[in-house]
Amino acid sequence: MPSWRLVSGLCITFFGSLVALVGVSYAMVGVPSENTAAQSQNNVYYWSDGKQMVATGTGVNRQNVNIAQIPEAMQNAVISAENKSFYTDPGVDFKGIARALVNMAQGGETQGGSTITQQFVKNTYLSQDQTLTRKFKEMFISIKVGTKFSKSQILQGYLNTSYFGRGAYGIQAAAQTYYGVDAKDLKPSQCAVLAALLKGATYYDPAGNPDIDPSASQKANYQRSHDRWAWILEEMHKDQHLTDAEYQTAIKKYPMPQGRKAIKGMTGQISYLADTAKKYVLAHSNITETQFDQGGFQIYTTFQKDKVNALTAAVEKVQKARLDPKNREKDKYVQFGAASVVPNDGAIVALYGGAGYENNHFTNNADTSGVPVGSTWKPFVLAAAMQYGTYKTSPEGVSPLSKYNGNDHLKVMNEDGTAVLNKDGSTFFQNNESNYRWGYISLRKAMEQSINTPFVQLGWDVGMSHVRDVASRSGILDSSFATLNPSFALGTSTPSAIRMADAYATFAASGKHADPYSVTEVKQDGTDLQGFSKPKVTSAMPENIANNVTDTLENVIQNGTGTNAKALGRTAAGKTGTTDSNKSAWFVGYTQQLATSVAMFRENPKDAELLSMNGTAGVESIHGGDIPTSVWTEYMESALKGKNDPGFPEATKVGEIADESGAPSPTPTVSITPSETPTETPTITPSETATSPSPTATETCQFTFNCSTDGGDTGSTSGTTSSPTATETTGDSSTRGNANGGGNLFGGSTG
Repeated sequence: MPSWRLVSGLCITFFGSLVALVGVSYAMVGVPSENTAAQSQNNVYYWSDGKQMVATGTGVNRQNVNIAQIPEAMQNAVISAENKSFYTDPGVDFKGIARALVNMAQGGETQGGSTITQQFVKNTYLSQDQTLTRKFKEMFISIKVGTKFSKSQILQGYLNTSYFGRGAYGIQAAAQTYYGVDAKDLKPSQCAVLAALLKGATYYDPAGNPDIDPSASQKANYQRSHDRWAWILEEMHKDQHLTDAEYQTAIKKYPMPQGRKAIKGMTGQISYLADTAKKYVLAHSNITETQFDQGGFQIYTTFQKDKVNALTAAVEKVQKARLDPKNREKDKYVQFGAASVVPNDGAIVALYGGAGYENNHFTNNADTSGVPVGSTWKPFVLAAAMQYGTYKTSPEGVSPLSKYNGNDHLKVMNEDGTAVLNKDGSTFFQNNESNYRWGYISLRKAMEQSINTPFVQLGWDVGMSHVRDVASRSGILDSSFATLNPSFALGTSTPSAIRMADAYATFAASGKHADPYSVTEVKQDGTDLQGFSKPKVTSAMPENIANNVTDTLENVIQNGTGTNAKALGRTAAGKTGTTDSNKSAWFVGYTQQLATSVAMFRENPKDAELLSMNGTAGVESIHGGDIPTSVWTEYMESALKGKNDPGFPEATKVGEIADESGAPSPTPTVSITPSETPTETPTITPSETATSPSPTATETCQFTFNCSTDGGDTGSTSGTTSSPTATETTGDSSTRGNANGGGNLFGGSTG
């Protein structure tokens, strides 16, 4: 057994060494400087050829002020909300640090400092690494700050280095950004709103941040901001920082901040390109939005300047030629969104997001959600039918030559021969745009003329879950899928323009899919960051199924609703889409080199609710084969200029002919072979189309829903056996928003 002297000596030595270590560590760490933290660093974005696109950062939106220029109400708001014991505590929450250290050592989630002093220290570190070393350093610096600086100096530093969102660092920038005033002129009620932003600007900015996270919608953010604003004012009142009269005045009305403003360099399409690239970076790294906005990053993108310019020019040319918002009321609030993706790769080479931040359009229309895609969804139904078959053909797939009833106002039938019912027990009917009697026609013809009833019944026969699975493997995010009722086959889902271009690129690549990506490389102060390798190419569907979809969609351009795209003058495939009530119109098309989608819609600028385009451009209604196809053709002609025309791989026979129940049996060819052959061989061939003249090749998806089978209801019924009622799209009744990360473009993996 060691003697007590040895044990005592070891203990004294250990504690002496520990004290010495603490003393040395304390002596070696420096204290933070708000002036150093205020030094601006830009984020620099580059085109795909390596040339600089734009440099934008925080330097133009940051200015330190002294404590005398910060209203007492602002000081007290953060104290009441963040650190009530600020004036009496030592600046360090030792229990909180101990919990954080133990948590990190065990591999759990990281935790930040809980005092204003610790947050000030953390703000001044451009590196926000959550490591034990940094946590120890933060503790020693916080202790040193608490002994060297006065509480007023600490509070000043904290408010000058905190991030308030919208690129605003410090209280002066925040006051200008949100209320257009200097910090010294802020009112107590406004101070409470700005203090709420420190909880997390992404979720507490009432303007919303759906581009970063779909849950950060304008409505949700407003509610969060309002609730925390009221709570902070109440806490200030409890802490006797506000008198009864001051509190009653401040709580009377929520002071809504100003709308967003464009910052330096973020104009035109550059704003949407940078937005898309930023979301991709955040989704593929552990970089937070706050860290990213502190600057110092170099982002190399997939965007090609000539194609971005060509897409912008195409939209603007068609807009100028067809729309007159100054003199025609129905032309107001028309929006376009478009994207162009490389098949078999996933690179986003161009997008059109809107009129630009400088025109107060901050929503990226290329990555928007909430705009139903209409009949551009039908190719996924056909692909699912060819791959999985129906209950009649399983496991054999369905041939595109199979015949389905194309007449208007048809019952949707279950496998057992009963009609699908609405939730109220009435019969579910599906409508076409017109009551033209097509009779039994092939799926190929139904796609050509974009007839609804065959694809609704086909989708029901195949199983809407199979349709969803094909779309998902092709690149459509789960978050954009609508309810799996019969109308799911008609494009009630709301994927973004980027995701639609990427999904059609899967057809162009003979079934091979790659997730869309916008960033190839990221550096921080010249050092490469990990996580930005090119997405893997996977098989979304068998090669010949994709090729048969392409063959069918080539026919849409040659003979159907997409004939305006024939002006491209090269081999192409595509599909039009128009929704009920004319609230959106799409064209998505592709060659082997490029897949491009174009969306057109109107929205109420007050609440982002979709409006009808009936009467827009001086015509009764807008179809996908009209203005969207014109934009697509104009752009693709420029984007592919000088490129060869490789055509598409040949589509060989797929599946078996499985006509819908009730279709007439094909009449065999009658041939007569007597000893003397007649001058004519009489033949009888079943006709694919009705005998009456074919209607104009335009289409509208008459969405119907409220089905009791496979998904419940989202709206009114489509009618009863006696007379149909007005139909409505799932997307029509909703407001439009964005998805990251966030969003609709990248979802949970790509932002």
